[in-house]
Amino acid sequence: MKILLTGKNGQVGHALVPRLSALGTLCAVGTAECDFQDETALRTLVRRERPDVIVNPAAYTAVDRAESEPAMAHAINARAPEILAQEAHTLGALLIHFSTDYVFDGTKTTAYTEDDVPNPQSVYGASKWAGEQAVQAHCARHLILRTAWVFSAHGQNFAKTMLRLGAERDHLSVVADQFGTPTSAELLADVVAKVIAQWDTARWSDASNAAFPFGVYHATATGVTHWQAYAKQVISQARAHGAAMRVQADAIHAIDTAAYPTPARRPANSQLDTHKLQSTFAITLPHWEAGVNDVVKQLNTSEYIP
Repeated sequence: MKILLTGKNGQVGHALVPRLSALGTLCAVGTAECDFQDETALRTLVRRERPDVIVNPAAYTAVDRAESEPAMAHAINARAPEILAQEAHTLGALLIHFSTDYVFDGTKTTAYTEDDVPNPQSVYGASKWAGEQAVQAHCARHLILRTAWVFSAHGQNFAKTMLRLGAERDHLSVVADQFGTPTSAELLADVVAKVIAQWDTARWSDASNAAFPFGVYHATATGVTHWQAYAKQVISQARAHGAAMRVQADAIHAIDTAAYPTPARRPANSQLDTHKLQSTFAITLPHWEAGVNDVVKQLNTSEYIP
């Protein structure tokens, strides 16, 4: 099995490299190998590699900057997935594409299911929703994985920002009226590897893939929290591992979104219902705290934490 992975240097891409390498021959690319705004280069890449599976976590994720760079956000988050979908369809390949909670407006009071109608409130969210629509329109053999609040020991994310600020300051103020589920890149990589393995097994008994459950799935850890409680968990775990944090967990104060204005509107509710993913692929997803604890421990062991 030949697999093409985009965004190899991002959080999810970095976690996927070792897992996908174990499944077959992997071609992993980043921006240095392929500019996602260059349509010709992207098509040439796929046609040269002729993969059985394309995994696409690559994205324009600068949520606030997207408000002033809508063309770039659309090129990377919508047009590039459309090209990948067209090429995957031609090859008969499986396309696994990552999307986001930002496709929803965040006004629902319970977790969003795959049947809820997207209503993005930002340029970033709109570009990702356009990418989803393009994938569905051009490639029947697709899996779209919506996720949220991604973190890992690699790259930049909220957890690592809290560790840096916690080592520098005595008090922190963090938003406490936006709810979601912190999800580790490692968990997402495990999910993708399991799904690909199931597809690979199924395709040998059914070359048409007629019975395989393609479609949209929500993929996060389980449980729900808000950013302030998430920050407290990170700092508490860092302290438990002996990190030199100046801030105490009880010195992380709650603020409202209105007190921390940003160019892009964030969903107040980013909860994604994962029952469809778990039941369809027999996958058990862990609680978000387990992933946070593992990554903080990993960072402390690597001496990243001050």
